[in-house]
Amino acid sequence: MPSRRGGGRPSLSQGLDREVYQVVRKIIDDQPENGKIRLSVPTIFETIKKSNSSLNRKPKKLLEDSIERVLEVVKSDVLGDDEEDSIEGDFEGLEEKPIPVSESNGINKSIVGMWSTAKSGPLTTKPTESTGGDSTPAPATAPPNKRRTHGGESVSKRRRAEAAVDRSPPTHVTLADLGGLDDVVQELADLLVLPMTRPQVYLSSNVQPPRGVLLHGPPGCGKTMIANAFAAELAIPFIPISAPSIVSGMSGESEKALREHFEEAKKIAPCLIFIDEIDAITPKRESAQREMEKRIVAQLLTCMDDLALDKTDGKPVIVLAATNRPDSLDAALRRGGRFDKEINMTVPSEPVREQILRALTRKMRLADDLDFKTLAKRTPGFVGADLNDLVSTAGSAAIKRYLDILKSNSGEEMEIEEVDEISPKVKELRRLIIHAKEAPIGEESQTILVSNADFFTALPKIQPSSKREGFATIPDTTWADIGALGDIRDELGTAIVEPIKNPDIYARVGITAPTGVLLWGPPGCGKTLLAKAVANESRANFISVKGPELLNKFVGESERAVRQVFVRARSSIPCVIFFDELDALVPRRDDTLSEASARVVNTLLTELDGLGSSRQGIYVIAATNRPDIIDPAMLRPGRLETLLFVNLPSPSERVEILQTLVRKLAIDFDENLRKLAEDCEGFSGADLTSLLRRAGYSAIKRRDTIKFEDFVAAKAFIRPSVTDMKKYEKLRRDWSGGVI
Repeated sequence: MPSRRGGGRPSLSQGLDREVYQVVRKIIDDQPENGKIRLSVPTIFETIKKSNSSLNRKPKKLLEDSIERVLEVVKSDVLGDDEEDSIEGDFEGLEEKPIPVSESNGINKSIVGMWSTAKSGPLTTKPTESTGGDSTPAPATAPPNKRRTHGGESVSKRRRAEAAVDRSPPTHVTLADLGGLDDVVQELADLLVLPMTRPQVYLSSNVQPPRGVLLHGPPGCGKTMIANAFAAELAIPFIPISAPSIVSGMSGESEKALREHFEEAKKIAPCLIFIDEIDAITPKRESAQREMEKRIVAQLLTCMDDLALDKTDGKPVIVLAATNRPDSLDAALRRGGRFDKEINMTVPSEPVREQILRALTRKMRLADDLDFKTLAKRTPGFVGADLNDLVSTAGSAAIKRYLDILKSNSGEEMEIEEVDEISPKVKELRRLIIHAKEAPIGEESQTILVSNADFFTALPKIQPSSKREGFATIPDTTWADIGALGDIRDELGTAIVEPIKNPDIYARVGITAPTGVLLWGPPGCGKTLLAKAVANESRANFISVKGPELLNKFVGESERAVRQVFVRARSSIPCVIFFDELDALVPRRDDTLSEASARVVNTLLTELDGLGSSRQGIYVIAATNRPDIIDPAMLRPGRLETLLFVNLPSPSERVEILQTLVRKLAIDFDENLRKLAEDCEGFSGADLTSLLRRAGYSAIKRRDTIKFEDFVAAKAFIRPSVTDMKKYEKLRRDWSGGVI
């Protein structure tokens, strides 16, 4: 049977056209009265792909041709054509109720509005031979083939669909909303401002501007936000790309999408392209799981090579990218001419956290007592996203305080009669709702000021990202929690605390601080406690690593875990890494050691050496009870060069330790307790803690507080945990140099 396009349709397409027609009619029927959904071939094709499995298996070309024919029929139906003739002429045997065409039909009006001016031009009635002179609508001027341009080249439907995408710079964020990123802002300004505003300077000098800038750092430190803020400040076209959105299930579509984004950027240049989470599409090609991943990497490399000024008509296009895992990117991306500039956005330090808090709260109503310095000290390990969460939670606490005032007022002012079966909470809620709706807004509204108390209420509810990542932040242990060990504390202060707090002292003398300390000695003498106190005193981030937890039975995983510790540390400078039970991680390398363990030792040695300034700001403290089985290479200068022997406490030190342990209890530390502590010969700090715990058990049984008699009774049960001190004394004599 002849069709509107002047030819007989093959019998195969008649059933196909009917199915497509059903889909189009469903789209029309499901849309709202005031909807402005635009019917087009790409839109309907995507709908069929998502919702119709039987049509989705048809060849793409055949399906698109059928959609075009159906759209022409639907269009003529809506614009007043004889619908019965249209349906029967083009879809033989199709039974559908026609949509009545009238001026009051809101659906038809909305469908008419979907068509562009070019598609909905004036129609004229023209007799045709095939219908025996019957009137059929035909355009006054035949439009050119929609699938071809005037030059005969195929036009990408995706490009037509995306032509209207807004590429104006972001408006929701500016650099004023960021705090503590002055160094990053300065680096980006040096890289972006001149190429984007005065590209002719580079052209005349025959110098290539940077093509790619890679922002990397832990999650939540502001990589995406600063990219958007910089585009807003420059006021230039901005193309944000979420890396996973590039990936397509059809072969070649992912690469095509990437090419189209770069082609669009060249057309609207000067332009910034921002690829978020770039590691999702650019893994190392030698370890890529699928061929598609390798092709995407190769396509991105080619696209970035085409961004030279002589290939973009002198209009610059610069690519910004963000990732949490820079080491997982293909190496070819990180060479000069591609992502040749890398900016590491680290975990903010205390002064930077204060600046971030001031920026986040600048539009809030704050109480006069807000102490930003104290808040910055109380938020170690917090990144920008964590601080933003803290500010939001503190604001919610202030609103909750206002809600409590409303509740109290509602209870005082009104009583509502309810049956006795109703819960008191429900009565309270009803009174609150009535009061909130009807009571006039008075002085109580002035109480919604965010105060210091609101922030301290919110602090325990926020878990910093670094803790979620699996390592600790600044510990709560202070020097006040440690009794005795004065000499060790002084040595640790010189080796680690002072270089972090006052680096200019070492710079004036012209020496570098020792970067590694090994605490060794009998168990229970406070080695781990000392490491925590050092991190707290220096206000540095603290990564605690138990030696055995890095070991993995799979080849290469243990070495990767060691490298990952130092990667995290570099993003958290200044940082103290504490290796507990070091002897499990780096045993002495000899013929009896397995190859896998030797590789772990080698990896840790090379990380401790560092390259260039990569160890700057990273301090290592290790603890062990078995220094004799640690590989000697670990103990050379430049690695763990400071060896500190943590011995059992002397009688006077035992008194000091016990006094520290009981300082928070309602116990008078009298002469009897002093004498008892001196008599605990061979007791370590852990043994004295056990003595206090055992005394507490006796007090609990009596339902009373701890008394001196409880300590005496407990001492009969506690035995010294260190029995063989001769071994440690011999090692101390052998290592007399550099050991306290």
